[in-house]
Amino acid sequence: MDTSKELLFFFSALGSFNGIILGVYFFFFTRKKYLTNYFLGALLFALSIRIGKSVFVYFHPELPKMYLQLGLTACFFIGPCLYYFMRSAVEEINIMPNSWKLIFAFWGTLIITVGILYPYEVYPKLWGYYLIRIIYFQWFVYIAFSAFTIRRVLQKIFDRKQKAIPAEKWFGMLFLGNFLLFLFYFLAIMGASVATYIGGAVVFSFILYLIISILLYRKKTDDLFLLNGPKVSGKKIETAEALIWSEKLENVMNEKGLYKNPNLTLQDLSQEINISSHQLSQFLNNNLGKNFTSFVNEFRISAACKIIASNDKLTLESVGYDVGFNSKSTFFAAFKKHTGTTPLNYQIQALHT
Repeated sequence: MDTSKELLFFFSALGSFNGIILGVYFFFFTRKKYLTNYFLGALLFALSIRIGKSVFVYFHPELPKMYLQLGLTACFFIGPCLYYFMRSAVEEINIMPNSWKLIFAFWGTLIITVGILYPYEVYPKLWGYYLIRIIYFQWFVYIAFSAFTIRRVLQKIFDRKQKAIPAEKWFGMLFLGNFLLFLFYFLAIMGASVATYIGGAVVFSFILYLIISILLYRKKTDDLFLLNGPKVSGKKIETAEALIWSEKLENVMNEKGLYKNPNLTLQDLSQEINISSHQLSQFLNNNLGKNFTSFVNEFRISAACKIIASNDKLTLESVGYDVGFNSKSTFFAAFKKHTGTTPLNYQIQALHT
């Protein structure tokens, strides 16, 4: 191996190793434990294993096939980690929903079962031609989902008339970095002359060192994980303006039934009343004393109470879905929090009045 190849190997392998270290940092050592931290840590783990496989196989093609299988298995989790990393930030989710856990369990069970029944060592054509295409297609689909999730952030970044906050630039950079990484690998697999297989590892290392430089440069990094802006403690919106916003919120929530959308985000709602997501978050927290999720759930629970009291033929689970909840457990927990009783007890009381 000549000097240039040794340097390329060192730079790429170091990027993979540092990716694992940074993943550990986001999992265990960040001061505030956001759900986005854990997804970013998992994303870096998956990427680092994928990159590490590429580096060692590129420079040592005689390595056992199980390394190829390990790399592709890790690749299967890159897309889901990226997507839920973006969703948890946009929707301000800090407790992982059961539906997300089931999806990860499904993908994990699927790829591990396939790996046990059809190991790369025995079925190299299956993995090298068919499964790799399925895996990269899944990765691409999740990239598309991620782009849709942060579409407004991306529009803001590329629109010179709007100024993106640090968190928006951070999330935009992480998304574009993943997209470039996918593009390099995809072009290399398709045999494009403009991309080499080791190019993906170089791109990853460059993006990783850019992430590290940002974290080291900024004295405060917590705001990078608050996509909707940091909360301004104690600073209330002026009374006259607050009344206008409150009236607008009531109108759009009731007349348009926005609360029925299970994917409603702070950004969606802020655009409906023509204010920034940061302003809306500040108003909800400091003027109303509640976060976005609690605010929306109040409308959902109010609508659910009306349905339960007027119609005993619908199942309680279907009522929850009708008013915008995406799972039975979330609906039941929110209902008890806001009413002090369970949906079933409320239904029984309503029938006897």
